[in-house]
Amino acid sequence: MRQEGTAIRHHTPSADIRTLGDLSFDAALEAALRPCAEYDTAKWLFVPNYYTEYRYILGTRGENPLLCIGINPSTAAPEKLDPTLKSVERIALGNGFDSFVMLNVCAQRATSPDDMDTRFNERLHRENLRAFEWCLAHCAQRTVWAAWGNIIEKRGWLTDCVRDFRAVGTAQGARWVRCGPVSKKGHPHHPLYLRRDEPLIPFDIDEYLRM
Repeated sequence: MRQEGTAIRHHTPSADIRTLGDLSFDAALEAALRPCAEYDTAKWLFVPNYYTEYRYILGTRGENPLLCIGINPSTAAPEKLDPTLKSVERIALGNGFDSFVMLNVCAQRATSPDDMDTRFNERLHRENLRAFEWCLAHCAQRTVWAAWGNIIEKRGWLTDCVRDFRAVGTAQGARWVRCGPVSKKGHPHHPLYLRRDEPLIPFDIDEYLRM
């Protein structure tokens, strides 16, 4: 499904991702690195490079990106950032990074997290981890901003996905941070409603996952 006309304001999953064919991150990345008529690939990294039911990566190109991990993607696309992505970009630039990359614990598009699949999609998760691994290998500081908020509790399998992200990050020497206060349950703050000058704070992902 490709996006047509004006920006989509709300996305409700309309197809079983398992029926969409090849979900390979590497194949989608290869296509995303080629010139595209719809946006400037020298500025944007968008994987897959068209609007569909899932998204691995959306961000800007730079030498020192801040990697942000939310829960799941909504409607944002190159040149059409939603409020969450605009906040991520502000925080990244305000903390000395020259770019940002948005990833998510779950790659399925759904504006309302309540619409995410109730069943864990292992194939999509495996490719999503591959996207995270690639990003870590291509950034200078390997700084990872945990930013999923209380929404992590929407599905029981999401915390297990975070454990896998932690394992990939540990193998690549990632430095985990948060921005803003943690919730009463200890979850890292969602990117929305943060001040422009909000600093990044070290986040103990191991302690968090022991809660």
